[in-house]
Order: sequence, then structure tokens, then C-alpha cells
Amino acid sequence: MTDRAIYVAMTGASAMLRQQATVAHNLANVDSTGFQASLDATVAAPVTGPGLPTRVATTARTLGVDARAGAIRNTGNPLDVALKPERWLAVQDATGGVAYTRAGDLTVNANGMLVTARGQPVLGADGAPLTIPAYQAIEIGQDGTISIVPQGQPASTMTEAGRLQIVAAKTTELQRGDDGLMRPPPGAAAPPAATGAALISGALESSNVDVAGALVSMITLSRQFDMQVQLLRREDENFRATNSIVR
Repeated sequence: MTDRAIYVAMTGASAMLRQQATVAHNLANVDSTGFQASLDATVAAPVTGPGLPTRVATTARTLGVDARAGAIRNTGNPLDVALKPERWLAVQDATGGVAYTRAGDLTVNANGMLVTARGQPVLGADGAPLTIPAYQAIEIGQDGTISIVPQGQPASTMTEAGRLQIVAAKTTELQRGDDGLMRPPPGAAAPPAATGAALISGALESSNVDVAGALVSMITLSRQFDMQVQLLRREDENFRATNSIVR
């Protein structure tokens, strides 16, 4: 019985630590544009294997990300875009693949390439990274169309310079990778292109992290971890006392 209690307390303490790491990650991204908080929970998982049918482990399980939209704040920057609910901006990840984000704080780098604040190339409707010619004025339409006034030209010469690749997908239909970008689960089809108004120009979506709630969760998880450690110590003391009596 003692070893079973120790096993449950040990796995419970480990799960609490993993949940604390998730909450800490959420708090660290409270100021990250378009960030959606990770959702974790603990579940009971029977241990399989010979001689282990009575052992139950406590494990931390990632449930996905919080789909609630963050607050929209106007910036006046024509390169800032806030995605509408269930709309995602396509970017190129570090391996050259396609991934999705709601972080719309865009900029044009020294090579004329449109990139996110993290330096990820933004993809156009044709699937290729977007390159913006030198301009003196730029605007992004609600459907993702990018229009510019070429450098040295009058305002009447505004022309289309490309179009953002924006897809439609529920948050539950995507998975977050270690790089913070979202992708369809393995084997799933790519999300379809979004239609109609997909973004708000000159604005950014704030993180949806509930700071107060996250801090309360951190305190609660810390207390639960301490409780698990105390249980481990008590069971260890009981085990030692039992051994001394048997001897």
C-alpha cells in the first residue's frame, strides 16, 4: 500500500511541475501579439505492464490552446493586422514549411521581404514569401490585399503588390509546435483559404492570457506540489518505521 501511495504522490508532483511550466510559459507571453494561452490538465493513467495493474499514474496532458480572441488595440501602423476569429496568417517556418500564426505585427526587412516580428517570412496567396517593392505608402485591405504607392510616384499610382495568404480554421483543428506556430495534425489537410473580410488593418490582437487567473493557478499548483512532496515524506517515514518494527 505504501509503495502505491508513494507512486501516486511522485507522479502527481511531476504533473504539477509540468503544469507550472505551462502557466509560466503563458505568463511569459502575456505581451506577445496574438498569443493564445496553452491549456493543461491532469488525468489518471493506469500503468501497464506485468505486476503493475494496481498502479495508477498522474500525468499532465495538453488540451490545446485557448481559442478566445485577445483584445484589439489600434496602432495606426499600416503593416499591423489583427486577424478575425478563426483566421490565420500563413508564414514560412524554419524548415521551409508552411505554418500559421495570429501575430500580425509585420515589417519589411532590408531585403524587401515581408516578415513577422520574429523574422518569419509571410506567405502570399501563391504560397511564396512576399516581397514588397520600395514604396512611399502602403495599406493592407481587409481581405489581405497589399497596395502600395511606389517610391517617387503620386498617390494616384497605387497598385497591388501582393496578397496575404490567410486561411480559415478553428483553433481545435490545429496543433501548436515547439516554435509556437500552429499546424494541422499529421495527415490532416491544409486549411482552406479564408474568404471575405479576414483582418483589421492598423491594429493588433493582444495576448488572451488571463494574468490574474494564471497567477492564481501558479499559487494553487505550488501548494498542490508541496502537498504531494509532504505525502512522499510521510510515506517514507511510515515505510522506515514499519521496517524497524519488522526487524
